[in-house]
Amino acid sequence: AMTDLLNRDADALHRALDGAGDDIQVSVSRETAEWLSRMIDARSRGQRVVVTHGHTEVSPAEAAALLGVSRPQVRKFMDEGKLGFRMVGAHHRIPLESIEAFTAWTRARHHKGMEDLSALQNELGLFE
Repeated sequence: AMTDLLNRDADALHRALDGAGDDIQVSVSRETAEWLSRMIDARSRGQRVVVTHGHTEVSPAEAAALLGVSRPQVRKFMDEGKLGFRMVGAHHRIPLESIEAFTAWTRARHHKGMEDLSALQNELGLFE
């Protein structure tokens, strides 16, 4: 199901890229288009886009770069249990899945905060 859809989209992209010209037109699934959009948005904000295999782990410094925060902030998230990690000898390793989960959690928290603010503004009659 999902793999078939991704394979179909990948084939469509490769066929379109095999053609000549700077601009291409291709039809892909909504899910693939949303994924591409997130990558393009990240690049347009100057962020790095990292494509890895399944269970990749990164150092706290690399996690900081991926999250756009300082290394001490990553350590704080780890100490608070907000960012999972494991020890390899004396070194901390953070699974990318943990970074993705943390990012989703902060995004959801931000979204909830915006909804609460909007409700309060409506309640106070600040917006009609």
